[in-house]
Amino acid sequence: MTVSPSPAAEPHPRRWLVLATLLLAGFMNLIDVTIVNVAIPSLKADLGASDADVEWVVAAYILAFALGLLPLGRLGDIVGRKRMFLWGVGAFTLGSALCGLAPSIGTLVAARFFQGLSGAMMMPQVLALVQVTFPPHERGFAFSFFGVTAGLASVAGPLAGGALISADIYALAWRPIFLVNIPIGIFAVAVGSLLIPPTERARGTAIDLVGVLLATLAVFAVVFPLVEGRELGWPLWSFVMLGAALPLAALFILWQRRQAERDAPQLLPISLIRNRHFVLGLGMVTALFSGLPGFFFVIAIFLQIGFGFTPLQSGVATIPFPAGVFIASLISGRFGSRHAKQRLVVGPLILASGMAIFYATVLGLDDTLTHWDLVLPLGVSGLGMGVTIAPLFATILTVVGPRDAGSGAGALQAFQQAGGALGVALGGQIFFGMLGDADTRDAYRASLQMSLIYEMAVFLLLALLASRLRIGTPAGAAGADPASVPAEA
Repeated sequence: MTVSPSPAAEPHPRRWLVLATLLLAGFMNLIDVTIVNVAIPSLKADLGASDADVEWVVAAYILAFALGLLPLGRLGDIVGRKRMFLWGVGAFTLGSALCGLAPSIGTLVAARFFQGLSGAMMMPQVLALVQVTFPPHERGFAFSFFGVTAGLASVAGPLAGGALISADIYALAWRPIFLVNIPIGIFAVAVGSLLIPPTERARGTAIDLVGVLLATLAVFAVVFPLVEGRELGWPLWSFVMLGAALPLAALFILWQRRQAERDAPQLLPISLIRNRHFVLGLGMVTALFSGLPGFFFVIAIFLQIGFGFTPLQSGVATIPFPAGVFIASLISGRFGSRHAKQRLVVGPLILASGMAIFYATVLGLDDTLTHWDLVLPLGVSGLGMGVTIAPLFATILTVVGPRDAGSGAGALQAFQQAGGALGVALGGQIFFGMLGDADTRDAYRASLQMSLIYEMAVFLLLALLASRLRIGTPAGAAGADPASVPAEA
């Protein structure tokens, strides 16, 4: 695999403080994906919302985030990643305030859409800024903290949401789950403006408007039916839209090729589209994130509805997963770029083993379940995630030159979101299809076991994809950055 050459300049002296600021903003975004789930009953009661209305509180955020990642990631390459990151955090903070103050369900859905677009402004810049701020030998360790952040956010969302709603601060019910972002966002903007170094802007780069349109249509054709299809019983239009995604993606690639031949702006550089390792890496990201969000979606239903856990108890029960992620990420990050392929094979195999232990645990359950029953399977799964995430992100982004870091990170996260939507749709379909109208603990156990078979298959597929990687010595960067304009202010 080709990697970016080491920058000539000395590494930024405050790069670890920069990383902490980026992770804080990223955590704020990630936690908002899951924190809403526990607020659904309170939302319905307070705003008089229907099930379909509340579903769009979640769906609007996912849809806007997925649609915005690729074009807004590329925009960061053009206007400057520091500037785009700060704009994104500021807009996300404003969106959180609008959500917390929303007087009606319609206003809340609109605010969530705005919040999702704001998240898409900042998140590609987070990965891109790490890519250009850290020297190659430190990137693996830096990226390991994204595994820690993702693991913590997956559990902290339900935990924080349950605690805030239970406290009913000033009788605000569900509103504090959004308002809590305001001081965090203000702090991130203030500190980020001081610490994050100015970043170079790609010379002669403009927005590829046709590419933006084609990419948006292709992502919409995938994400929208996956978000809405299961809830509506998979109507014919959902399959038509999914089928239309392939020709739209093909048109996008053809257009990017034409733009490259004309030396015109490209949304996603053709050098990345043609790079086998970048494309294979996107497939690996899709596989990984089609497993975990669907898994936690099903586990929340299994624990809360099947076994009567409260939202807070459910969040506490899943703590072994982020604990495993934290431990393994720190250990894995110490390897840097060494043994990346081996870790990318071993990590998913550990994840699959954790799911197998979970399957055996559920098989042996009677009518009682405690959080102690989940320590081993969730802890092992978390270790697998921690081993996987650092080399996965670092390995994919090594083929992206500094000039295209924003668009490369945006593409990576767009596939991550599509994988998450796919996983929730498929995992939910498997679980609810098996459950049917049954309402017994035996039925919930059987449904979860069927979902766990899917999870094991996904992680075994990820290990197989990783075994196909050929990680070699540096041979020049894809999308090299021969020219740039002065850094942003």
